[in-house]
Amino acid sequence: MLIHPTIDMLRELGLHGMASAFQELDAQSEARGLEHGEWLAVLLEREATMRRQKRFEARARAAKLRHDAQIENADFRAARGLDRNLFMTLAGCDWIRKHHSLLITGPAGVGKSWLACALGHKACREDFSVAYHRVPRLFATLALARGDGRYGRILKQLAKTDLLVLDDWGPEKLNDDQRRDVLEIIEDRYERRSTIVTSQLPLDRWYEIIANPTLADAILDRLVHNAYRIDLTGESMRKQRSPRASETAQA
Repeated sequence: MLIHPTIDMLRELGLHGMASAFQELDAQSEARGLEHGEWLAVLLEREATMRRQKRFEARARAAKLRHDAQIENADFRAARGLDRNLFMTLAGCDWIRKHHSLLITGPAGVGKSWLACALGHKACREDFSVAYHRVPRLFATLALARGDGRYGRILKQLAKTDLLVLDDWGPEKLNDDQRRDVLEIIEDRYERRSTIVTSQLPLDRWYEIIANPTLADAILDRLVHNAYRIDLTGESMRKQRSPRASETAQA
């Protein structure tokens, strides 16, 4: 069998997964008893797996998630009111397929951003496009974009992203431009894409942030409709994991 020319041709065609699997199978004496169809199935499976992994890595880089968080490492032991069943249901990503959203609220340090990033990471694995933005920085970016002509392009990018993570919503009140920014983003995504919003403020205080009753109704009606909610409580997990907290626990 002409092994090396076959491997070279597979690589030339960009079928690196198949080339790698072909080389490994050829080195295994027991694999020589496989039928041609079985060989082909193994090669195709390796190629598909490698391509899925490359797509995931590209999506994860593009997402720019704040935390390298994974669903498997979620802490359900901490006393913060995290519902395991709900979180694992969300990890299945069906809510993204149905274009629902998720609102995560709770005091500082209880893991809102981490949970949002873990779900974003899982969405990347499920082949969804993901983008992470801290809300204050996004507002600053959009303000600059108004002056240099990028505003429409940025809104279009946000609109087509499968899962948009808006982290650190509030507590400062929005100005007129920011209110319009939020309305544009939420309107473009309503029932078309999914959004995660995290905030230290409970949902009933979001009207105060928007500071315009008419726009608040328009924004929150679209954002809250069909949205899942995770309302966290408790002390900061950062304090619990600090060196001083560890020393106190050991004393």
